[in-house]
Amino acid sequence: MRKLLLIAALLSPVIIYAQKKGLKTYDLLVGGYGTNIAVYRFYAETGKLAYLSQSDDIKNPSYMCVDKTGKFVYAVSEQSGAGNEVSAFALEPKTGQLTFVNKQPVKGDAACYVSIDEDRKNIFVANYSSGSLAVLPLNKDGSILPLSQLVQGKGSGANKQRQEGPHAHGAFLSPDEKYLLHTDLGTDKIHSYRYKSSQDEPFTPASVTTVAPGSGPRHLDFSPDKKHVYVVEELTADVTVFDYDNGKLNQTQTITMLAPGFKGGVGAADIHVSPDGRYLYASNRGDVNNIVVYSIAPETGLLTFVERKPTMGRAPRNFVIDPTGNFILIANQDTNTVFVFKLDKATGQLRETASYIQIDKPTCLKFASAQPAK
Repeated sequence: MRKLLLIAALLSPVIIYAQKKGLKTYDLLVGGYGTNIAVYRFYAETGKLAYLSQSDDIKNPSYMCVDKTGKFVYAVSEQSGAGNEVSAFALEPKTGQLTFVNKQPVKGDAACYVSIDEDRKNIFVANYSSGSLAVLPLNKDGSILPLSQLVQGKGSGANKQRQEGPHAHGAFLSPDEKYLLHTDLGTDKIHSYRYKSSQDEPFTPASVTTVAPGSGPRHLDFSPDKKHVYVVEELTADVTVFDYDNGKLNQTQTITMLAPGFKGGVGAADIHVSPDGRYLYASNRGDVNNIVVYSIAPETGLLTFVERKPTMGRAPRNFVIDPTGNFILIANQDTNTVFVFKLDKATGQLRETASYIQIDKPTCLKFASAQPAK
């Protein structure tokens, strides 16, 4: 505790200086397989990080989301078997201090993903091992109410070792929030649900899209123009492109993340489109440990390979592009590091910087504004 107080005291002049100068700063939240969520101040002009605080009120916060005001953080507590929960924290933007609010059970096994709607009516939790999608309403004070709907997946996939049953891996609202896309790694399906936040059970089935057998859809991202969806497939290390229209997906391309002739283990993980919509980034673990960069065709949304960049560590499970689009931060789970790379907006390529942090088993990075919401 004394060490943390000393660090905070040493950093306070730097933080005050940044506030006075009007520099672009954000709070970076880091979750993982440990006992806390750590908060760092991120300086968008330089890519540097400074430790602020941590919360010790949660076990294995492997994934998080932040509400649109930047004042509340929701984190799953991923565990094997019973005891999976989702917790709410209040975030003080100026200091980065997290205060525990409450928690609720998610009635599933290995909760691995959480997201929130714009109006802060509900949060959505993907339970990996039990293959279910949970909906939990929110109070106006940011606290979590008991579960209101549980959608249970069914079926299996071609990969008998990894797809013996449904494995929910993500819950992604469409840009207009009329639909939610739910990736099921275990059945090679992407489920689309109509979403009405005012209803007690807000999801009703809309459509189902099947990807290549044994591919394992994990995460996805929408293009800024809302016309395309990009899905990263963990088991085959592919990215599949879809045209998107009112909850429906139409496949237009599948492109590999692997170098020609590669033989080895893979584990594609995360995927994000650059804020300007010009480039797509996807991470790969296994024996690869890189970020693959693609350019995006403006009209069609189709991808063209640009580069494969090593992440300076092992198991890049998660990464985030900073709100200015100037930097990408990569969480290397197995080597306990988060590295900051500079993004070239013209070429989409990554360049190493001297900025990084060491932290146990990081698995999720999220940004929040360092300025109080008005």
